[in-house]
Amino acid sequence: MTDTIFALSSGAAPAAIGVIRVSGPQANAAMRALAGRLAPPRRAVTAVLRDGSGAPLDRALVLWLPGPHTATGEDCAEFHLHGGRAVIAAVEAALAALPGLRRAQAGEFTRRAFINGKIDLAEAEGLADLLAAETELQRQSALALAGGTFSRLVEDWRARLLHLSAEIEAVLDFAEDDDIAAVDERFTWNIRALADELAEWLARPRAERLREGFRVVLAGPPNAGKSTLFNALVEAEAAITSPIPGTTRDVVARPVALAGVPFLFLDTAGLRDETADPIERTGIDRAQGELARADLVLWLGPDGQCPPLAWNIEAQCDRPGHEAKAHPRHRVSALTGQGLGHLREDLVATARAALPRPGEAALNQRQHRLLDEAHAALSAIPGLDDPLLIAEGLRLARVAFDALLGRTTTEDMLDALFGRFCIGK
Repeated sequence: MTDTIFALSSGAAPAAIGVIRVSGPQANAAMRALAGRLAPPRRAVTAVLRDGSGAPLDRALVLWLPGPHTATGEDCAEFHLHGGRAVIAAVEAALAALPGLRRAQAGEFTRRAFINGKIDLAEAEGLADLLAAETELQRQSALALAGGTFSRLVEDWRARLLHLSAEIEAVLDFAEDDDIAAVDERFTWNIRALADELAEWLARPRAERLREGFRVVLAGPPNAGKSTLFNALVEAEAAITSPIPGTTRDVVARPVALAGVPFLFLDTAGLRDETADPIERTGIDRAQGELARADLVLWLGPDGQCPPLAWNIEAQCDRPGHEAKAHPRHRVSALTGQGLGHLREDLVATARAALPRPGEAALNQRQHRLLDEAHAALSAIPGLDDPLLIAEGLRLARVAFDALLGRTTTEDMLDALFGRFCIGK
Protein backbone atom coordinates (compact mmCIF):
# COMPACT_ATOMS: atom_id res chain seq x y z
CA MET A 1 0.00 0.00 0.00
CA THR A 2 3.05 2.29 0.13
CA ASP A 3 3.54 1.95 -3.62
CA THR A 4 1.91 4.27 -6.12
CA ILE A 5 0.36 2.35 -8.99
CA PHE A 6 -0.75 3.34 -12.47
CA ALA A 7 -2.52 1.66 -15.38
CA LEU A 8 -4.64 2.32 -18.43
CA SER A 9 -8.20 2.29 -17.09
CA SER A 10 -10.07 2.79 -20.36
CA GLY A 11 -10.51 0.47 -23.31
CA ALA A 12 -7.63 -0.94 -25.32
CA ALA A 13 -5.94 1.40 -27.78
CA PRO A 14 -6.45 2.74 -30.33
CA ALA A 15 -9.44 4.72 -29.08
CA ALA A 16 -10.67 8.31 -29.01
CA ILE A 17 -9.49 8.75 -25.41
CA GLY A 18 -7.11 6.80 -23.20
CA VAL A 19 -7.44 7.29 -19.43
CA ILE A 20 -4.44 6.49 -17.26
CA ARG A 21 -5.17 6.33 -13.55
CA VAL A 22 -2.56 6.84 -10.81
CA SER A 23 -3.28 5.97 -7.16
CA GLY A 24 -1.07 6.25 -4.09
CA PRO A 25 1.10 8.64 -2.09
CA GLN A 26 3.17 9.72 -5.13
CA ALA A 27 0.15 10.63 -7.31
CA ASN A 28 0.70 14.30 -6.48
CA ALA A 29 4.35 14.12 -7.54
CA ALA A 30 3.44 12.21 -10.70
CA MET A 31 1.09 14.96 -11.87
CA ARG A 32 3.62 17.68 -11.08
CA ALA A 33 6.32 15.76 -12.96
CA LEU A 34 4.27 15.24 -16.15
CA ALA A 35 1.95 18.28 -16.18
CA GLY A 36 4.31 20.76 -14.53
CA ARG A 37 1.75 21.71 -11.86
CA LEU A 38 -0.98 20.31 -9.65
CA ALA A 39 -4.48 20.85 -11.00
CA PRO A 40 -7.19 22.29 -8.71
CA PRO A 41 -8.93 19.47 -6.81
CA ARG A 42 -11.67 17.74 -8.80
CA ARG A 43 -11.48 20.09 -11.78
CA ALA A 44 -10.46 18.96 -15.25
CA VAL A 45 -7.84 21.23 -16.81
CA THR A 46 -5.70 20.95 -19.92
CA ALA A 47 -1.96 20.51 -19.71
CA VAL A 48 0.96 19.62 -21.95
CA LEU A 49 2.48 16.43 -20.57
CA ARG A 50 6.27 16.09 -20.74
CA ASP A 51 8.71 13.30 -19.97
CA GLY A 52 11.77 13.53 -17.73
CA SER A 53 13.82 15.24 -20.44
CA GLY A 54 11.16 17.87 -21.08
CA ALA A 55 10.02 16.42 -24.41
CA PRO A 56 6.25 16.83 -25.01
CA LEU A 57 4.16 13.67 -24.82
CA ASP A 58 0.58 14.87 -25.40
CA ARG A 59 -1.86 17.69 -24.71
CA ALA A 60 -4.33 16.16 -22.27
CA LEU A 61 -6.99 16.74 -19.66
CA VAL A 62 -5.71 16.11 -16.13
CA LEU A 63 -7.64 15.54 -12.90
CA TRP A 64 -6.32 15.78 -9.34
CA LEU A 65 -8.42 13.78 -6.85
CA PRO A 66 -7.06 14.05 -3.29
CA GLY A 67 -7.92 11.24 -0.89
CA PRO A 68 -9.64 9.91 1.06
CA HIS A 69 -12.77 10.76 -0.93
CA THR A 70 -11.75 8.83 -4.04
CA ALA A 71 -12.57 5.44 -5.52
CA THR A 72 -9.51 3.83 -3.90
CA GLY A 73 -9.43 6.01 -0.77
CA GLU A 74 -5.98 7.28 -1.79
CA ASP A 75 -4.69 10.34 -3.63
CA CYS A 76 -5.45 9.81 -7.32
CA ALA A 77 -4.48 11.49 -10.57
CA GLU A 78 -5.98 10.89 -13.98
CA PHE A 79 -4.57 11.69 -17.40
CA HIS A 80 -7.13 11.78 -20.21
CA LEU A 81 -5.00 11.35 -23.32
CA HIS A 82 -5.48 10.97 -27.03
CA GLY A 83 -6.04 7.24 -27.31
CA GLY A 84 -3.29 6.20 -29.73
CA ARG A 85 -1.02 3.31 -28.80
CA ALA A 86 2.17 5.38 -29.07
CA VAL A 87 0.75 8.20 -26.90
CA ILE A 88 -0.35 5.81 -24.16
CA ALA A 89 2.92 3.88 -24.25
CA ALA A 90 4.97 7.10 -23.99
CA VAL A 91 3.02 8.38 -20.97
CA GLU A 92 3.21 4.97 -19.27
CA ALA A 93 6.97 4.91 -19.83
CA ALA A 94 7.29 8.39 -18.32
CA LEU A 95 5.32 7.32 -15.24
CA ALA A 96 7.32 4.10 -14.85
CA ALA A 97 10.53 6.18 -14.80
CA LEU A 98 9.37 8.17 -11.74
CA PRO A 99 10.54 7.01 -8.29
CA GLY A 100 7.96 5.11 -6.23
CA LEU A 101 5.65 4.33 -9.18
CA ARG A 102 4.94 0.93 -10.69
CA ARG A 103 2.42 -0.65 -13.04
CA ALA A 104 -0.72 -1.94 -11.32
CA GLN A 105 -1.55 -5.62 -11.11
CA ALA A 106 -4.93 -7.06 -12.09
CA GLY A 107 -7.67 -5.76 -9.78
CA GLU A 108 -5.27 -3.73 -7.63
CA PHE A 109 -7.28 -0.49 -7.74
CA THR A 110 -10.40 -2.32 -6.55
CA ARG A 111 -8.42 -4.22 -3.93
CA ARG A 112 -7.20 -0.93 -2.49
CA ALA A 113 -10.78 0.32 -2.45
CA PHE A 114 -11.72 -2.76 -0.40
CA ILE A 115 -8.77 -2.45 1.98
CA ASN A 116 -9.53 1.24 2.53
CA GLY A 117 -13.19 0.55 3.31
CA LYS A 118 -14.67 2.09 0.16
CA ILE A 119 -16.44 -1.15 -0.74
CA ASP A 120 -17.00 -4.42 1.08
CA LEU A 121 -16.26 -7.89 -0.23
CA ALA A 122 -19.79 -8.58 -1.47
CA GLU A 123 -19.75 -5.32 -3.45
CA ALA A 124 -16.34 -6.24 -4.91
CA GLU A 125 -17.70 -9.61 -6.02
CA GLY A 126 -20.63 -7.84 -7.63
CA LEU A 127 -18.25 -5.51 -9.46
CA ALA A 128 -16.30 -8.51 -10.78
CA ASP A 129 -19.56 -10.02 -12.05
CA LEU A 130 -20.53 -6.68 -13.61
CA LEU A 131 -17.29 -6.55 -15.59
CA ALA A 132 -17.91 -10.10 -16.83
CA ALA A 133 -21.64 -9.60 -17.59
CA GLU A 134 -22.62 -10.41 -21.17
CA THR A 135 -26.42 -10.34 -20.93
CA GLU A 136 -28.92 -7.85 -19.58
CA LEU A 137 -30.02 -10.21 -16.80
CA GLN A 138 -26.40 -10.72 -15.69
CA ARG A 139 -25.82 -6.96 -15.74
CA GLN A 140 -28.85 -6.17 -13.59
CA SER A 141 -28.04 -8.84 -11.01
CA ALA A 142 -24.37 -7.83 -10.78
CA LEU A 143 -25.31 -4.15 -10.50
CA ALA A 144 -27.58 -4.90 -7.54
CA LEU A 145 -24.75 -6.70 -5.74
CA ALA A 146 -22.12 -4.09 -6.65
CA GLY A 147 -24.48 -1.31 -5.57
CA GLY A 148 -24.66 -2.69 -2.04
CA THR A 149 -28.22 -4.11 -2.03
CA PHE A 150 -27.14 -7.38 -0.42
CA SER A 151 -24.50 -5.71 1.78
CA ARG A 152 -27.07 -3.39 3.35
CA LEU A 153 -29.29 -6.37 4.08
CA VAL A 154 -26.41 -8.25 5.74
CA GLU A 155 -25.65 -5.14 7.83
CA ASP A 156 -29.29 -5.08 8.96
CA TRP A 157 -29.16 -8.78 9.85
CA ARG A 158 -25.93 -8.20 11.75
CA ALA A 159 -27.38 -5.25 13.69
CA ARG A 160 -30.38 -7.36 14.73
CA LEU A 161 -28.03 -10.15 15.72
CA LEU A 162 -25.99 -7.79 17.92
CA HIS A 163 -29.18 -6.70 19.66
CA LEU A 164 -30.08 -10.33 20.32
CA SER A 165 -26.55 -11.00 21.58
CA ALA A 166 -26.90 -8.10 24.02
CA GLU A 167 -30.10 -9.68 25.38
CA ILE A 168 -28.46 -13.03 25.98
CA GLU A 169 -25.39 -11.37 27.53
CA ALA A 170 -27.72 -9.69 30.00
CA VAL A 171 -29.04 -13.11 30.97
CA LEU A 172 -25.49 -14.36 31.47
CA ASP A 173 -24.38 -11.29 33.45
CA PHE A 174 -27.37 -11.18 35.77
CA ALA A 175 -28.28 -14.84 36.01
CA GLU A 176 -28.94 -14.51 39.74
CA ASP A 177 -31.65 -11.90 39.14
CA ASP A 178 -35.00 -13.67 38.83
CA ASP A 179 -36.36 -10.94 36.55
CA ILE A 180 -33.67 -11.53 33.93
CA ALA A 181 -32.73 -15.17 34.39
CA ALA A 182 -35.12 -16.45 31.73
CA VAL A 183 -34.93 -15.63 28.04
CA ASP A 184 -37.97 -13.68 26.89
CA GLU A 185 -40.27 -15.59 24.53
CA ARG A 186 -39.93 -12.77 21.99
CA PHE A 187 -36.23 -13.63 21.78
CA THR A 188 -37.05 -16.99 20.20
CA TRP A 189 -39.57 -15.39 17.85
CA ASN A 190 -36.94 -12.92 16.65
CA ILE A 191 -34.39 -15.68 16.10
CA ARG A 192 -36.88 -17.69 14.04
CA ALA A 193 -37.87 -14.64 12.00
CA LEU A 194 -34.22 -13.93 11.16
CA ALA A 195 -33.57 -17.58 10.29
CA ASP A 196 -36.64 -17.56 8.01
CA GLU A 197 -35.29 -14.52 6.13
CA LEU A 198 -31.99 -16.30 5.57
CA ALA A 199 -33.84 -19.39 4.36
CA GLU A 200 -35.65 -17.31 1.75
CA TRP A 201 -32.33 -16.09 0.38
CA LEU A 202 -30.86 -19.59 0.40
CA ALA A 203 -33.80 -20.80 -1.69
CA ARG A 204 -33.16 -18.23 -4.44
CA PRO A 205 -31.48 -19.16 -7.73
CA ARG A 206 -27.68 -19.03 -7.52
CA ALA A 207 -25.28 -16.68 -9.28
CA GLU A 208 -23.41 -19.58 -10.89
CA ARG A 209 -26.47 -20.55 -12.91
CA LEU A 210 -26.87 -16.95 -14.04
CA ARG A 211 -23.18 -16.70 -14.92
CA GLU A 212 -23.01 -20.00 -16.84
CA GLY A 213 -26.45 -19.71 -18.42
CA PHE A 214 -29.57 -21.86 -18.29
CA ARG A 215 -28.34 -25.30 -19.47
CA VAL A 216 -30.49 -26.76 -22.26
CA VAL A 217 -29.46 -30.18 -23.55
CA LEU A 218 -30.75 -31.54 -26.86
CA ALA A 219 -31.03 -35.33 -26.65
CA GLY A 220 -32.39 -38.23 -28.64
CA PRO A 221 -31.30 -41.09 -30.91
CA PRO A 222 -29.10 -40.61 -33.99
CA ASN A 223 -30.62 -38.67 -36.89
CA ALA A 224 -33.39 -37.17 -34.76
CA GLY A 225 -32.55 -33.62 -35.90
CA LYS A 226 -30.70 -32.53 -32.75
CA SER A 227 -27.77 -30.80 -34.46
CA THR A 228 -30.00 -29.02 -36.98
CA LEU A 229 -32.26 -27.71 -34.23
CA PHE A 230 -29.19 -26.81 -32.13
CA ASN A 231 -27.79 -24.71 -34.99
CA ALA A 232 -31.15 -23.00 -35.43
CA LEU A 233 -31.41 -22.11 -31.73
CA VAL A 234 -27.88 -20.69 -31.51
CA GLU A 235 -28.23 -19.14 -34.99
CA ALA A 236 -24.88 -20.49 -36.16
CA GLU A 237 -23.44 -23.56 -37.85
CA ALA A 238 -21.91 -24.69 -34.58
CA ALA A 239 -22.58 -28.42 -35.03
CA ILE A 240 -21.94 -30.61 -38.08
CA THR A 241 -25.16 -31.97 -39.55
CA SER A 242 -25.29 -35.12 -41.67
CA PRO A 243 -27.72 -37.97 -42.46
CA ILE A 244 -25.01 -40.40 -41.37
CA PRO A 245 -25.80 -41.81 -37.90
CA GLY A 246 -23.23 -41.02 -35.21
CA THR A 247 -21.92 -37.81 -36.81
CA THR A 248 -21.98 -36.00 -33.47
CA ARG A 249 -19.37 -37.75 -31.31
CA ASP A 250 -18.88 -35.24 -28.51
CA VAL A 251 -20.81 -32.57 -26.65
CA VAL A 252 -21.00 -29.26 -28.54
CA ALA A 253 -21.76 -26.28 -26.28
CA ARG A 254 -22.62 -22.73 -27.29
CA PRO A 255 -23.58 -19.83 -24.96
CA VAL A 256 -26.34 -17.62 -26.35
CA ALA A 257 -28.48 -14.77 -25.03
CA LEU A 258 -32.19 -14.88 -25.92
CA ALA A 259 -34.17 -11.77 -24.98
CA GLY A 260 -31.39 -10.80 -22.56
CA VAL A 261 -31.45 -14.20 -20.81
CA PRO A 262 -28.23 -16.27 -20.80
CA PHE A 263 -28.46 -19.82 -22.14
CA LEU A 264 -25.97 -22.61 -22.65
CA PHE A 265 -27.22 -24.96 -25.39
CA LEU A 266 -25.59 -28.39 -25.65
CA ASP A 267 -25.82 -30.75 -28.62
CA THR A 268 -25.08 -34.36 -27.72
CA ALA A 269 -24.25 -37.65 -29.39
CA GLY A 270 -27.20 -39.76 -30.53
CA LEU A 271 -28.31 -42.16 -27.80
CA ARG A 272 -28.47 -45.84 -28.68
CA ASP A 273 -27.80 -49.03 -26.75
CA GLU A 274 -25.32 -50.70 -29.07
CA THR A 275 -22.36 -49.35 -31.01
CA ALA A 276 -19.08 -50.94 -32.04
CA ASP A 277 -17.35 -47.60 -32.24
CA PRO A 278 -15.49 -46.82 -28.97
CA ILE A 279 -15.38 -43.07 -29.79
CA GLU A 280 -19.15 -42.99 -30.30
CA ARG A 281 -19.60 -44.90 -27.02
CA THR A 282 -17.56 -42.23 -25.21
CA GLY A 283 -19.77 -39.58 -26.80
CA ILE A 284 -22.91 -41.39 -25.62
CA ASP A 285 -21.54 -41.63 -22.08
CA ARG A 286 -20.82 -37.90 -22.09
CA ALA A 287 -24.30 -37.21 -23.39
CA GLN A 288 -25.77 -39.18 -20.47
CA GLY A 289 -23.67 -37.08 -18.09
CA GLU A 290 -25.00 -33.85 -19.61
CA LEU A 291 -28.58 -35.09 -19.24
CA ALA A 292 -27.98 -35.37 -15.49
CA ARG A 293 -26.56 -31.82 -15.30
CA ALA A 294 -29.16 -30.14 -17.49
CA ASP A 295 -31.60 -27.51 -16.30
CA LEU A 296 -33.84 -28.62 -19.17
CA VAL A 297 -33.74 -31.44 -21.72
CA LEU A 298 -35.27 -31.11 -25.18
CA TRP A 299 -36.13 -34.69 -26.15
CA LEU A 300 -36.22 -35.38 -29.87
CA GLY A 301 -36.60 -39.15 -29.58
CA PRO A 302 -39.62 -41.49 -29.50
CA ASP A 303 -42.65 -40.60 -27.40
CA GLY A 304 -42.34 -43.46 -24.95
CA GLN A 305 -38.67 -42.81 -24.18
CA CYS A 306 -38.96 -39.15 -23.13
CA PRO A 307 -37.11 -38.64 -19.79
CA PRO A 308 -39.09 -37.27 -16.82
CA LEU A 309 -39.46 -33.46 -16.83
CA ALA A 310 -37.97 -33.22 -20.34
CA TRP A 311 -39.80 -31.36 -23.07
CA ASN A 312 -41.05 -33.71 -25.75
CA ILE A 313 -40.20 -32.01 -29.06
CA GLU A 314 -41.48 -33.14 -32.44
CA ALA A 315 -38.62 -32.09 -34.69
CA GLN A 316 -38.43 -32.28 -38.48
CA CYS A 317 -42.20 -31.82 -38.63
CA ASP A 318 -41.91 -30.75 -42.29
CA ARG A 319 -40.06 -33.92 -43.28
CA PRO A 320 -42.07 -36.28 -45.51
CA GLY A 321 -42.96 -39.51 -43.75
CA HIS A 322 -41.87 -38.35 -40.29
CA GLU A 323 -43.66 -39.97 -37.36
CA ALA A 324 -45.97 -37.52 -35.57
CA LYS A 325 -45.97 -37.45 -31.76
CA ALA A 326 -49.17 -37.70 -29.76
CA HIS A 327 -48.72 -34.73 -27.40
CA PRO A 328 -45.45 -32.90 -28.04
CA ARG A 329 -44.80 -29.64 -26.24
CA HIS A 330 -43.62 -28.12 -29.53
CA ARG A 331 -43.65 -29.08 -33.19
CA VAL A 332 -40.75 -27.48 -35.02
CA SER A 333 -38.86 -27.44 -38.27
CA ALA A 334 -35.34 -26.10 -38.03
CA LEU A 335 -35.19 -25.83 -41.84
CA THR A 336 -38.34 -23.78 -42.42
CA GLY A 337 -38.45 -22.11 -38.99
CA GLN A 338 -41.92 -23.48 -38.23
CA GLY A 339 -42.57 -23.39 -34.46
CA LEU A 340 -39.11 -22.02 -33.59
CA GLY A 341 -40.47 -18.69 -32.39
CA HIS A 342 -42.87 -20.34 -29.94
CA LEU A 343 -40.10 -22.67 -28.73
CA ARG A 344 -37.76 -19.73 -28.05
CA GLU A 345 -40.50 -17.82 -26.20
CA ASP A 346 -41.21 -20.87 -24.05
CA LEU A 347 -37.49 -21.32 -23.31
CA VAL A 348 -37.09 -17.67 -22.30
CA ALA A 349 -40.14 -17.77 -20.00
CA THR A 350 -38.93 -20.99 -18.35
CA ALA A 351 -35.39 -19.71 -17.87
CA ARG A 352 -36.61 -16.41 -16.42
CA ALA A 353 -38.56 -18.32 -13.79
CA ALA A 354 -35.49 -20.39 -12.87
CA LEU A 355 -32.93 -17.57 -12.87
CA PRO A 356 -32.73 -14.57 -10.50
CA ARG A 357 -35.33 -11.92 -11.27
CA PRO A 358 -34.17 -8.76 -13.07
CA GLY A 359 -32.37 -6.45 -10.64
CA GLU A 360 -32.23 -9.11 -7.91
CA ALA A 361 -28.85 -9.88 -6.36
CA ALA A 362 -27.87 -13.55 -6.59
CA LEU A 363 -25.60 -15.38 -4.15
CA ASN A 364 -22.41 -17.00 -5.36
CA GLN A 365 -20.98 -20.20 -3.90
CA ARG A 366 -19.00 -18.44 -1.14
CA GLN A 367 -21.89 -16.23 -0.10
CA HIS A 368 -24.36 -19.13 -0.14
CA ARG A 369 -22.04 -21.26 2.04
CA LEU A 370 -21.61 -18.52 4.65
CA LEU A 371 -25.30 -17.67 4.71
CA ASP A 372 -26.05 -21.38 5.15
CA GLU A 373 -23.65 -21.48 8.12
CA ALA A 374 -25.44 -18.52 9.71
CA HIS A 375 -28.82 -20.11 9.06
CA ALA A 376 -27.74 -23.42 10.61
CA ALA A 377 -26.44 -21.66 13.73
CA LEU A 378 -29.64 -19.64 14.18
CA SER A 379 -31.97 -22.55 13.43
CA ALA A 380 -30.42 -24.57 16.27
CA ILE A 381 -30.99 -21.87 18.91
CA PRO A 382 -34.77 -22.29 19.54
CA GLY A 383 -34.11 -25.82 20.82
CA LEU A 384 -31.45 -24.72 23.31
CA ASP A 385 -31.93 -23.87 27.00
CA ASP A 386 -28.35 -23.05 28.02
CA PRO A 387 -27.64 -19.30 27.54
CA LEU A 388 -23.97 -20.09 26.89
CA LEU A 389 -24.88 -22.32 23.94
CA ILE A 390 -27.31 -19.71 22.67
CA ALA A 391 -24.60 -17.05 22.86
CA GLU A 392 -22.24 -19.32 20.92
CA GLY A 393 -24.84 -19.86 18.20
CA LEU A 394 -25.27 -16.10 17.86
CA ARG A 395 -21.50 -15.66 17.69
CA LEU A 396 -21.17 -18.23 14.89
CA ALA A 397 -23.86 -16.47 12.89
CA ARG A 398 -22.14 -13.12 13.43
CA VAL A 399 -18.80 -14.55 12.25
CA ALA A 400 -20.51 -15.74 9.05
CA PHE A 401 -22.01 -12.27 8.46
CA ASP A 402 -18.60 -10.66 8.99
CA ALA A 403 -17.04 -13.04 6.47
CA LEU A 404 -19.77 -12.21 3.95
CA LEU A 405 -18.70 -8.57 4.01
CA GLY A 406 -14.97 -9.32 4.13
CA ARG A 407 -14.29 -8.35 7.72
CA THR A 408 -12.65 -11.73 8.25
CA THR A 409 -10.96 -13.19 5.21
CA THR A 410 -7.69 -14.62 3.87
CA GLU A 411 -5.14 -13.27 1.42
CA ASP A 412 -5.52 -16.35 -0.80
CA MET A 413 -9.23 -15.69 -1.18
CA LEU A 414 -8.60 -12.03 -1.95
CA ASP A 415 -5.95 -12.96 -4.52
CA ALA A 416 -8.43 -15.27 -6.27
CA LEU A 417 -11.20 -12.66 -6.29
CA PHE A 418 -9.23 -9.62 -7.44
CA GLY A 419 -7.34 -11.72 -9.97
CA ARG A 420 -10.65 -11.84 -11.90
CA PHE A 421 -10.40 -8.11 -12.59
CA CYS A 422 -8.57 -6.59 -15.53
CA ILE A 423 -5.47 -4.43 -15.06
CA GLY A 424 -6.59 -0.86 -14.52
CA LYS A 425 -9.67 -1.76 -12.44
